[in-house]
Amino acid sequence: MNKLNLSVAIGNYDRCRPLIDGAVQIDGVNPIFMTLSPEEIFFRAFRGEEFDICELSLSSSTVKTAAGTLPYVGVPVFLSRAFRHTAIYVRTDRIRKPEDLRGCRIGLPEYQLTANVWVRSFLEDDHGVKPSDVTWVRGGISHAGRPEKIRLDLPPNVKLEDAPEGETISSLLAKGEIDAYVAPRAPDVAPGTPNVGWLYPDPVAAAQDYFRRTCIFPIMHILGVRRELAEQHPWLPGAVYKAFNESKSVALAHLGETSATKITLPFAEERLKEARELMGEDFWSYGVDGNRHVLDKFFDHHHRQGLSSRLVTPEDLFHPGTFESFKL
Repeated sequence: MNKLNLSVAIGNYDRCRPLIDGAVQIDGVNPIFMTLSPEEIFFRAFRGEEFDICELSLSSSTVKTAAGTLPYVGVPVFLSRAFRHTAIYVRTDRIRKPEDLRGCRIGLPEYQLTANVWVRSFLEDDHGVKPSDVTWVRGGISHAGRPEKIRLDLPPNVKLEDAPEGETISSLLAKGEIDAYVAPRAPDVAPGTPNVGWLYPDPVAAAQDYFRRTCIFPIMHILGVRRELAEQHPWLPGAVYKAFNESKSVALAHLGETSATKITLPFAEERLKEARELMGEDFWSYGVDGNRHVLDKFFDHHHRQGLSSRLVTPEDLFHPGTFESFKL
């Protein structure tokens, strides 16, 4: 069988590097890797369907799955996972605790970003601050005029407005014209900007407490295979899932080999031990099995926040060939 020559657009993550370097192969595929930023991948994937296999926003994929317009089939490879307690910055001169956000103006780059869905979920579940309790101000982090990637039809009680022309949400936060800021990236403000800081003084402790209570390690990004390719080659999503799993296993084995630290960070061995003590041996698991409660929580909030027109399930999003694999 001739191998398929396919483009693969993903971030340059340690868990993908064995694939990128060729140490791990995708059965039946000659991959052409492009390591790009998530913002560029998502823009090109959802606007132009430019890649055969690519990293996808969980939120954008859910919006389009609910509408029946997703041009990719999902593979439950969770290339990005993150506790987003570090994603909320506030004016520390007026916001002391999460409950203070009621009635405030909060900047964000796009309403539907996956990180923002998760932030709104724990603000509501843990602190009683609903999406309708604040005014959302949409704008770029570093460049003015950032639009939503996909069209949204939000509930009437959600107040969403655009930042003033020429302003970013970073500049508005620095000037005190918004009360808070939620985004996957830190605000683009000068170091030492007064009265700008994290909502949670110790976001790691807040995230650890969240995990102990919920057993949820939030999923940000999934993998997608272009739908027409998956229809032509039903084996392909399963082969992709298998290869990315193997690549992650190789990366974790390297990370745990302590004779010489593999990442440029002190105390890496100790942090790995702490993560496994809190979250288990396979703390960054792929697959629906073991992650269904995480996905169901996300889909429920996504729908209740008015982003998906119907409640999506894992069976709606992911290819059936990725739900189970052989065992010896």
